[in-house]
Amino acid sequence: MYSIRPCVLAFAASLFALAAPARADDSVHLGNLKFAHYGAVSYMKEICPKYGIKLDERMFAKGPDIMPAIVSGDIDLAALASDGAISGRANGVGIFTVAGFAKGGARIVAATDSGIKSLADLKGRKVGVTRGGAQELLLLAELDKAGLSWSDKGGKDVQIVYLAFADLNQALAAKQIDAMCQSEPQSSQAINKKFGVEVMKPYDTAMGEPYRLLVMSDKLYANRDVALRVMKCFVEATALFNKNPAVAEKYVVEQMFKGQITSQDFRDAMDNADYTYDVSPAHIDVTTEFMNKYGVGRMAKPPKADEWVKLDLLQKAKADLGVK
Repeated sequence: MYSIRPCVLAFAASLFALAAPARADDSVHLGNLKFAHYGAVSYMKEICPKYGIKLDERMFAKGPDIMPAIVSGDIDLAALASDGAISGRANGVGIFTVAGFAKGGARIVAATDSGIKSLADLKGRKVGVTRGGAQELLLLAELDKAGLSWSDKGGKDVQIVYLAFADLNQALAAKQIDAMCQSEPQSSQAINKKFGVEVMKPYDTAMGEPYRLLVMSDKLYANRDVALRVMKCFVEATALFNKNPAVAEKYVVEQMFKGQITSQDFRDAMDNADYTYDVSPAHIDVTTEFMNKYGVGRMAKPPKADEWVKLDLLQKAKADLGVK
């Protein structure tokens, strides 16, 4: 009888390891929007392979459009304004807010020759906005604060004209509307192309600057291993964009927008927005109250933030990566 030497066994084991297929990356499907301050979330797909994640990104026209895809299981992770996330949760979509990835990113812009210089000047005018976006809630809160009534049917101080984000600039340039509440970089682009002038940044109500939320499906959130690796990818991408604005600019201008915006558009947009990680439950509750007050989002049952804002993965990822 003979024995196999340990060195032979070790050599055979190494050959087996080389022959065995590598473990496939875990697939995660991201729903995103095409705005400058959503850039770090989009950049996650460049970093995620490092964490064993294959991130598949799909762009949507506006945040509420992502909700049916989460319900169907086609989207696991989504970037959207807080009101879109709140509305989805209120109407039974199984999501958790796991981070706040951006804040700011909105302006009220008037046509250059409209004579509109303040909110009071909007009386008797047509104002464009996208239904169901953060900009709608910001606009209504500012009109209310200014004592102006509104309707999309006419007969009030301000006539609201609901248009897609992509159509607002064109409508303002064509004088089909007198002003708009628009996101970035489109609002900066309107100003830089000289057919729009800033009226204000709509951040002076109790909501303050609006936060954009990163949400996970309940299924992804429950898979703690994959969810934490996704969160580390998010934290690393955001840290890179904050540390190196040149990388952020190049990626957003060349990759997200394919040269449709200029570097100046991007810089002006990010002067009115910030890439961030955090969001407070208190901000979510205030936003929910405003939505309920103005009838934005058609909420079956307004949710309390402590029921669905879960920042434990974010805190763990930041700690592991040494990010404050």
